Amino acid sequence: MSDEKYIFSAGAKKNLFITLAVGIVLAVLGVVLMNSVGHHDSHGAEHAVETAATHAGDHATHGEHATEAGGEHHAEYSWVHRLKANLWINNLYFTGLAIIGVFFICIQYVAQAGWSVGVKRIPMAMASYLPIAAVLMIVVWLTSNHELFHWTHASLYDVNSADFDEVIYNKKGYLNFGFYMARMVIFFGVWYVLFIQIRKHMLAEDIEGGTTRWKKLVGLSAIFIVFFGYSSSIAAWDWVMSIDPHWFSTMFGWYVFASWWVSGLAFITFVAVLLKDKGYLSVVNANHLHDLGKFVWGFSIFWTYIWFSQFLLIYYANIPEETIYFVERLKSDFYSKIFFMNLIVNFVLPFLLLMTRDSKRHARILKVVCPIVLVGHWFDFYLMITPGVLKENGDFGFLEVGLMLIYASTFVYVVLHSLAKHPLVAKNHPMYNEALNHHI
Repeated sequence: MSDEKYIFSAGAKKNLFITLAVGIVLAVLGVVLMNSVGHHDSHGAEHAVETAATHAGDHATHGEHATEAGGEHHAEYSWVHRLKANLWINNLYFTGLAIIGVFFICIQYVAQAGWSVGVKRIPMAMASYLPIAAVLMIVVWLTSNHELFHWTHASLYDVNSADFDEVIYNKKGYLNFGFYMARMVIFFGVWYVLFIQIRKHMLAEDIEGGTTRWKKLVGLSAIFIVFFGYSSSIAAWDWVMSIDPHWFSTMFGWYVFASWWVSGLAFITFVAVLLKDKGYLSVVNANHLHDLGKFVWGFSIFWTYIWFSQFLLIYYANIPEETIYFVERLKSDFYSKIFFMNLIVNFVLPFLLLMTRDSKRHARILKVVCPIVLVGHWFDFYLMITPGVLKENGDFGFLEVGLMLIYASTFVYVVLHSLAKHPLVAKNHPMYNEALNHHI
């Protein structure tokens, strides 16, 4: 039982390569169609921005900048803008799944949890994607920053330029190329260094047993959690919130973390259930699935709590440079559909479907809810990024589906390849027996 090892079969690889090929075909088809029929649909967001600008103009000059942020340097849109926006969405989403793998492991060690011993190798495999995520993030940012981030235009900082923007100018100490890239490199560097140290001790623990490695892992996990607590919030400001440099929310770091966290939990649960179906993870039973189901259910509510808290504070304060974010999404004929779908898919469905005790222990229910949560939070990131980058030109079609499939197949391939390298369960983990006798 404890020596079981996942076999990454030729059939599974073939299915992933087929998914990758379908994704490439759909993405190319999406680009071809955009170039053949044009893409300047107005979905109502234009009206939303105008409304917000008018509203802002009555209160503060910042409102003018908010409109300029969507006009001066984003006036001409093409399929390239949409392609780069989608690359950024997928980079952020799958980077989140990878880093949540490390975070999940660290939480278990710091909490001295025994129930999760049987599933720890899944998040460890997810984190193997981190180096790829780092390269993709840096490359896409370097090649797309002008299309994605308004603040990267030099004319905004020139007091003699017609484009001069006082708000962004006053943020130049934080929003500048050198400091921004340094933060990105440091975050990925520290995350990955801590992860390979944690993985090294986890694998050594599997061979040596005892508590020496376990104690080191508790210490490393505590360090990672503290660093991740700060870095994940700053990354959210940098990678998402600075797309709209005039807009800010003090809760946004928590909001992005909540979306990453519940997505990661859903992925871990989904893989565990699928492995059980294939005859693996014999140490995992309905009690362990129940705990994973509680995590997905509970943190779907947590995400909603953060979402509502952010919305309520901004609504109540009614400050133009804050409300613009929701005005762009709520007043748009196109984005408003996704806005409300986001709440239904990421809160209503998981809340209702996982409400009972039996549903959390039932593999079939988990196999339905987890993909819903994973797709739902992809749309959450879509909604965070697309209106800020593309304004009224946002859309959803072959390009979005194709790129999502490309990234998903790549991520799953990396996870399964990593999973097949080591035994599925750490047989000498000091809490292995506790995991075997876990009952709730």
